[in-house]
Amino acid sequence: MIYHTETNKMPNTFQKTLIILKPDAIHRGIVGEILDRFEQKGIRPVGMKMVKMTDLLLDKHYAQHKGKHFLPRLKKFMKSLPVVLVVLEGLDVVRVVRNMCGPTDGKNAPPGTIRGDYGMSISANIIHSSEDLKAAKREIGIFFSKNEIFSYSWPDINFYYNEEEV
Repeated sequence: MIYHTETNKMPNTFQKTLIILKPDAIHRGIVGEILDRFEQKGIRPVGMKMVKMTDLLLDKHYAQHKGKHFLPRLKKFMKSLPVVLVVLEGLDVVRVVRNMCGPTDGKNAPPGTIRGDYGMSISANIIHSSEDLKAAKREIGIFFSKNEIFSYSWPDINFYYNEEEV
């Protein structure tokens, strides 16, 4: 097994990242399809919840966009329906998830990516994914407490990852 025998936890080389399934994903009923893509890839959810976004949460999450012209419209959109927050775990997961999501503008995202398959907008673009590992840690901390993120056995891990990779 690849797990640490003392703790039965994933090795430190596995990263965590945050995705937000936005109101348009909720409205269109494609949450399960999107989550399935990550699980089929070998990325697993270790934390998940549905929330109604507030101005306070959005101001923390979008702090780098404070004062930008699009922020009020984006916040209004993000508060229009609940969102699904998911912490994903896997090898090099930040980069892999960003690639699976595709470019921000759904019109320019290639087919096969989440935004390329489901999106036509730059703001109503189905999914948010953390930009890098530093952002992932910050964003996870905004939406999840430590006791809301789980570690559990993954018996078929060797069918997703080669032992030498982890």
